[in-house]
Amino acid sequence: MKGTRPLDNAEIRKVSEAFEGTFAIRNRNLFMLGVSVGARISELLALKVGDVWQNNRPVKDLLFDRSIVKGGEVSRAVPVNVDGREAIEALIAWHSELYGGIDSSRPLFSSRKGQGSQPMTRISAHRSLKPAFQAAGLNGKLGTHSLRKSYAQRLYEQTNDIYAVQEMLGHKSVVTTQRYLGVNYASVRDASEAMSIHSECNVTTKTLLSVNDASDDELLIELLRRGYDVARLLQKDESEQSFQLPNEKNISKFV
Repeated sequence: MKGTRPLDNAEIRKVSEAFEGTFAIRNRNLFMLGVSVGARISELLALKVGDVWQNNRPVKDLLFDRSIVKGGEVSRAVPVNVDGREAIEALIAWHSELYGGIDSSRPLFSSRKGQGSQPMTRISAHRSLKPAFQAAGLNGKLGTHSLRKSYAQRLYEQTNDIYAVQEMLGHKSVVTTQRYLGVNYASVRDASEAMSIHSECNVTTKTLLSVNDASDDELLIELLRRGYDVARLLQKDESEQSFQLPNEKNISKFV
């Protein structure tokens, strides 16, 4: 969903605790697996039990085959963290109880209809998440795509490697990945509170121009965060020798 925002860890915990109803286990772990591997909702709903459960344990690397990847471009493998593995284990236990056994060919996120033979639709996935977002007291535009954006934002904040995020998301261009990466909502919220005249906190603003000892990589990351086309700027440097990241005067042209 265009314009949806990511969730931070605190918000993810709140949502995970807010699912209710007969299919709460399925819905909760659709959410948790989504924020743990960053797949598109169409890719998640195309998963079979056998894709995530092998040798009687959850997979540590989840393969999204090109047959289910958007555009059928290329397969990709994504590491599954402990949250994702716990989600898989909960889903397998749910399958075993609901259907009386494990069938590797059954859709992982099965529909209420057809005795588990059909996967959820994108519409039903959105409807299963919306009440949990509301119950968690979250605001802003949220939807199934928030799962993917939450993964992207948190992975970038952990690695500062936009190309790693690009590969894990399966984007053709790093420019697309840049659009996924917004501000850190938790940091902005804390800073906003600290700016209040009623706050006892002293806010210090750290900008690019005040970081004289920043490395080239840090400066590149900062420019990427602000939406600049760094690749174009670097190409300009090669042709005109006029863009030198370590030089504060040159940086000031772009901020």
